[in-house]
Amino acid sequence: MDRELLRLLPRVLRARDFHLYLEGGKRLTDLWLNGGKALLGHKPAGVLREIKSTAQRGLFSPLPSPLEGRILKALGEIFPGRAFRLYPDDSSLYRALEEASAKEAALKEAASPLLKGIVPWRPFLDSAEGKGGEDPHRAPILIPLLPWPLGPSVLVMDKAMEAFFPPGELIPPLILAPAIRSLYELIGAMKEKTPRYMKIERALKNSIWQRKGIYLFLRDSGEGPGGKEDYSALWKRFLEGAFLLPPSAAEATTLPMIMSAGEEANLAKLIGGEKP
Repeated sequence: MDRELLRLLPRVLRARDFHLYLEGGKRLTDLWLNGGKALLGHKPAGVLREIKSTAQRGLFSPLPSPLEGRILKALGEIFPGRAFRLYPDDSSLYRALEEASAKEAALKEAASPLLKGIVPWRPFLDSAEGKGGEDPHRAPILIPLLPWPLGPSVLVMDKAMEAFFPPGELIPPLILAPAIRSLYELIGAMKEKTPRYMKIERALKNSIWQRKGIYLFLRDSGEGPGGKEDYSALWKRFLEGAFLLPPSAAEATTLPMIMSAGEEANLAKLIGGEKP
């Protein structure tokens, strides 16, 4: 991530829904959304109430909790028939993957294919994006990007893979409670139709962007069209137009669930290479 681009932002005083409110009074439409972790907005419904309720009960420590069963049930609604492991952060998750890969290699006396079968999962991404029409969401191991920035980190796997993984780690209830609420908000949103922005659809036809689900990706596979310097200029142009792009060209640009007609029109102009 090129954090130097984020340092060009004025101080952010408030984040609400799909907007950032900056020092000096300017408002940005957030197309980064914390790498997708704010996909449902910066303050999903009921999350603060869950945090307050759990904190009032003093549930800060990583101890066994009924919430473990609740989060596994919620994950099961999104990934039916799968097994899950919970970790406090991405570093712990990747250490578990490395250990599982080494165990698999030792058992088979060969290089482990386990790590090669991992696929990131994003909500609302068109399912048939694999080669030959394969559904990448059916990969043996998924790392889902879930809409809550404080964790936990989750591994989703075929039940046949469970033997390679020890039980996941204990997660503090203060982390689990808002994560569960966000998961059910996501489940509800996935049952609804995703927004269609017709002006943006038209602008994409002759642009450097391509759409996959609610996400936009630059057609160039590197650091943007022409390199890192060009992406920096693109990022600054969107910022001048009151839109926040991801700080790296490799990250997905996310269309918010809600945009005003004016925001859509201005974003369509920027996508098409015009000034709003």
